Amino acid sequence: MPLIPEESQIHESAQGPRAASAGGRNVPTPRPVPGPRPAAPPRPGRPGPARPMPPAQRTPREQAPAAKQGPTAPAPTAPTKKPAPDSTPAAGAPQIQIIPASAEGAIDAAEEAVDLLLDSGRAPGDILVITTGEQHPWTAHELSFGEPAYWAQHDAGDDVFFTAAAMASRATARPVVVVAVNGGPDEVAATTLPLALDRAGALLIVCGDPQRINGVLGAGV
Repeated sequence: MPLIPEESQIHESAQGPRAASAGGRNVPTPRPVPGPRPAAPPRPGRPGPARPMPPAQRTPREQAPAAKQGPTAPAPTAPTKKPAPDSTPAAGAPQIQIIPASAEGAIDAAEEAVDLLLDSGRAPGDILVITTGEQHPWTAHELSFGEPAYWAQHDAGDDVFFTAAAMASRATARPVVVVAVNGGPDEVAATTLPLALDRAGALLIVCGDPQRINGVLGAGV
C-alpha cells in the first residue's frame, strides 16, 4: 500500500519536472515572443505595399489626363486654321493707328510715337514723318543746307526722315509712316493721308483730330 502513494508521487513529480524541463527546452517560443521580431515584418511590409500603391495610382491618373488632352488638342487646331486666311489679307495692308491730338500738339505726339517705335526695336531708317501744316524743326534745319543734302539723307535711309506734305510725294515707302496733322487746309490732309497710307509698308500712325482723320480715311478706320 505505501508503494502506491509513492508511485503516484513519483508519477506526479516525474510529470512535473519533466514537463517543466521539456517545456523549458521547447518553450524557447516565449524567447522569440519578443515583440521586436513580429514587429520587424510589419516594417518591411509598410514600405513594400506603399511602393506598389503609388505607382498603381499614378499610372491611372497620368493616363486619365492624357486621354483628356487627346480630344481637347484637335479642338483648338480647327479655330486656328480659320483666322489664318482672314489675317492674310489684313497682313498685306498696313495697320492704322490714330493718336488723338490737337493741331498744336500733333508734332509732339508724333515725336512721342517715334520714340516708342525706336524703343520697341524699330530701326530709325524704317520711319518717315510727314507734317500737314508747319514744317518740323528738323526739316526746316536740314533744308537750310540745301535740298540736295536734305534728300541725300532721305536716300541714305539710315535715320528717321521728316518731310512736309508739299514734298511727301517725293519720299519713298518705309515700313512705318507717322503723320502729324498739325494744321493746314483740309485739302492738304485729304491728299496727304492717302499718300501716307500708300507709303506705309506695315504701319501708319496719324496724330491729330480723330474726326478729321476719319473724315479722310473713313469712319471704319
